[in-house]
This record gives sequence, C-alpha cells and structure tokens, in this order.
Amino acid sequence: MSLVFRSHPGRRPSREVKTGRTAIGGENPVRVQSMLTSDTMDTAACVRETLGLAQAGCEIVRITAPTVKDARNLEAIRDTLRAAGCEVPLVADIHFKPDAALEAAKWVDKVRINPGNFADSKKFHIREYTDTEYAAEISRIRERFGPLVALCKDRGVSMRIGTNHGSLSDRIMNRFGDTPLGMVESALEFARIARELDYHDFVFSMKASNPKVMIQAYRLLVARLDKLEHDEGGGWNYPIHLGVTEAGDGEDGRIKSAIGIGSLLADGIGDTIRVSLTEDSEHEIPVAQALEKIAAARKPMPTLPAWPFDPFSYARRASSVLQVGEYQIGGVELVRVAVAQAAYDKVAHKIAGLGDYKPELIIENCALVEIDPCDAAAVARVNASPVPLFVTIPDSCDLPVIGAYRLLASLIEARHPILLKDTFTPGTSTDFVDNLLNAATNIGSLLCDGIGDAVLVQGDAAPGQSLRIAYNTLQAAGVRIFKTDYVACPSCGRTLFNLQETTARIKIATNHLKGVKIAIMGCIVNGPGEMADADFGYVGGAPGKVNLYVGKTPVKFNIPQTEAVDRLVDLIREHGRWVEQTTAV
Repeated sequence: MSLVFRSHPGRRPSREVKTGRTAIGGENPVRVQSMLTSDTMDTAACVRETLGLAQAGCEIVRITAPTVKDARNLEAIRDTLRAAGCEVPLVADIHFKPDAALEAAKWVDKVRINPGNFADSKKFHIREYTDTEYAAEISRIRERFGPLVALCKDRGVSMRIGTNHGSLSDRIMNRFGDTPLGMVESALEFARIARELDYHDFVFSMKASNPKVMIQAYRLLVARLDKLEHDEGGGWNYPIHLGVTEAGDGEDGRIKSAIGIGSLLADGIGDTIRVSLTEDSEHEIPVAQALEKIAAARKPMPTLPAWPFDPFSYARRASSVLQVGEYQIGGVELVRVAVAQAAYDKVAHKIAGLGDYKPELIIENCALVEIDPCDAAAVARVNASPVPLFVTIPDSCDLPVIGAYRLLASLIEARHPILLKDTFTPGTSTDFVDNLLNAATNIGSLLCDGIGDAVLVQGDAAPGQSLRIAYNTLQAAGVRIFKTDYVACPSCGRTLFNLQETTARIKIATNHLKGVKIAIMGCIVNGPGEMADADFGYVGGAPGKVNLYVGKTPVKFNIPQTEAVDRLVDLIREHGRWVEQTTAV
C-alpha cells in the first residue's frame, strides 16, 4: 500500500486513550487543552491558573517539569486541585530529562515527551549514520525510554509523543532532514518502542510554527499510520493532538492557529487541540472552542476525482498569468486582495491611510467567471476556452468552502487563475473573531494547498477589518510577506523572561521591518531549531539573560535583559536588514 492521505467525512476513526477521567479519541468530542505559564514551583500560582482555565472550559492542563524538583512538586499541585474539587487532568511537559519524567509520572495523568530531546541533546552535529549505528541509537533510546513506558503502563498514565519541528534530534536531522518526514519518523521511533512493550495509551502530535510544515507533517503522520495499520494491523489508529507552536499573539496568532488547526479539523483530523498564544493562557480557550465549533458545523467534503495538489509537500498551482486592471495575477505573481465595489466605496476616501492594507482588485471589474464545480457543463465550457479565465465559485454553492475550491481545482485546467472566498454566505455573522477564524481556516488552508491567486474576504461587513484579515492570512500562510513576521512562543514555567512584555517591546522597535522574521523564545527548548526558520532570534539563556541568534546560530550571549532589545536592533543593523522608521506627516 502506498501512502495515501484521506479526508474524512466525519472524524478520523481512532482508538480511545484515557487521561485521568477524560477520554481522548474514539467517539469523544475534540478536547481543548492549554498550558500553564506559572512557575511549577509556585504551587499557589499553578493552582490558581489551573482553576481559571478549568472555569474557562479547558479540559486538560499541561505543566512544565524541567527538573526532578519541579516534577516532585506536581504532587502538591495535584493534591491541592483535587482538594478544591477540580478533577481536570494534569499533563507533565518533559524536555531533556528522563529522570524528571519518571518522577512526574507518579503524580500526573499524562506525560508529554519530545522525541527530539528526551534521550538526545541537540548539538547540530553533521554525520552519517550506518544502519548498524542507527540501530544502536534506537537501542540506546529504548534503554532511556523503556522505564517511563513501564511506569506509565503500570500506573495507567497516558502519554503524548509530541514532535516539534524546532527540536529534531541530530540523528533524525542527518537521516531525514529538517522535514515533515523527519518529524514523523522521530515520533514513530518512540511509538514502536512503546508498542514493543505492549503500551498503547498514547497520542501523537506534530507541531511547527510554520502552518504549511505543520499541516504536511500531520497529513504524512496520518497516512503513515494508515499504511502501518494496513501492512501490520495491531491498531495504529492513535489519537492526534493538534497545535501550531509559537503562533504569537493577537490577530496574527489566532490566524496562524486557525490555518493549521482549522485545515486539519476540516479533513476530520484531530482529537484534541491547543491554541498556543503569547497571552494569558485563559485567552487560548475560546479560540480553540471556536475552531472546534467551526469544524463541527462544516458540511461533509465532496469526493475528489484526485487530489489537485500533493498533500505532503507545497507547490503553488501552476496557473497562467493574467492582466487584471493594473495588476498581474496567477503564475508566480503575488496573491492579490480583492473587494466588492460597495466595500471599496466605503474606504475610497481613506485609501492613502490604509497603509499596507489597500484593496487591489474590485471584483465587478475583473471579468470573473463564476462556476459551480458540481456543474459539469460549466466546467467543460471553462476548459474549452481558448484563453485562461479568472474564475471563482458563486455564493450559491452549497459545498463547504475548502472542499468546493479543491473540487474546482481538480476539475478545471491549471491555467485558469482562481479567486478564493472565505464564505459563500456573507453577512451571516457579526462576530469579528468568528469571521477572522473562519476566513483564516478556509482561505489559509487553500493557500497552504497551493490553490489561490487572489482572495476575497466577505464574511465581515466592515471593509477595513476584511482587508486586514485578508492580508494577515496571506502573511500567516507564508504566501505574501508584507510586514515583520514574528515567531513567539506562548510561555510556560520554563520561560526566563516575561514573554508578553518582551514581545510587545520587540514589536514596537521592529514592526516596520518588512520581510524580516524574528523569533522570540522564552527558553532553549525550541529556540535553536525554530531559529532556522527565522532571520533573527531572541532566546532566554538564563534568568535575566538573553542570547541572540542569526538563523539557528547563537552570536551574542548572556546579554542583560534590560539591554537585549537594543542589542537585537544593533544585530539587525549589522546584517544590513535595518531601515529607519518613517514618520507620517
């Protein structure tokens, strides 16, 4: 059986895994999770934050355990919560420290391990592994991981085998590269060991800060699990935990999360989700709940004659270039932002003040051809055209947006550029956040599939907000970079500085640097790996101290936190990426 990714009309069938009193997968609803930002040694703060999360609707709470001492204090946190009548399951988050995992497993309902650093310290060494050497590495991992599996099995503790794109081991990097395949293989190494020990109470995750990488990794994981089930049997249908790591804050963080999580939920993938925002943890819960609600209300996907794109790697659909007004669309041209004439008229008097959020196309002036992908005769007429046509789908279409555009792309010839819409029912919701999440899910998912040459956000009645959603979705999907891009982790007990305040200071200093990508990491766990996808990095190295990176290379060490933002600006200057801010007159 070759690798095949399948979109599921409902949820992907999975086995049930118990985490405390809460079950994940099977017939259970999608579970909402979050993670504490409090210091694990501060019992009162952890209890207070957990109670707030539970009241907000969080169903599973994760707590970092960076040392054995922290892991031991999980007992006090658990006991205080249970005494207060709070039964929310607790998850210990483990990096680097197998001994901390063994201690934590005595007190919590679930242990999250990162296969990239559970038994390995990342040194960015380049070397070739022979098959014999690779097998020896797996034996070494088994020796470190086996005791935790045995303890979890004995105590009825579940586990998440959670790969992070930013912290793959040197062994995986050298054999599979910094790729979705490397992420999947990293997790499967540990899953095979667990299965050899007859332990099955685990879930998988494949997190990345880049939604395209995250989507591809999850699709590849699910396809690999399906193939293993077909070839070997034995119940490889483990539940899936979804998340975009280091999504950031505000609208940008919500849009990036919606693109990654929403896209997979739309295909029936995902049994539990966490939205990672650089904000107070309670703010994550309504966003996760809204994404689950959007997915639950979605109509079934149509059957495709074939995928119009490779589900496991990104390539933009090869449309022809058309001249539409003053802009070229299609091919490798920028994905353009369109509005209706009525929306344009509302902002025409303030176009100069819209900055980077200006409308580029007016749909009434684009010679658009509306085509229902279920209308075979209309499809045939478009394909018979001697010249490429600019096409879209009418609002009367009864299919889900993602499925409708995938079907259209699979039926019409690639030469025809496509205008994407966020909804076929404009004006039915007045909630800005719901409109933002729906637009990001629909348009962002399709852009990550490589479909789309222009976008129209019509779900929000306010044209200024619609334009902002459109442009920010293009940026988050990585198809059009028009402003500074930030990768910011959501904070946890390992964080060595106040992430929210620091992120705000860095944004004030750098938010005019178009096309520059800056990573802001509270600690070393994902820092070096995620630096590879950023131009510059600001990483907590020790309490009150910051290390600065260029790419994944650390270049400045132990900078006092009070000086670090200025030193980051200096570093950007040194590398020729700085421009002075312009002052409006």
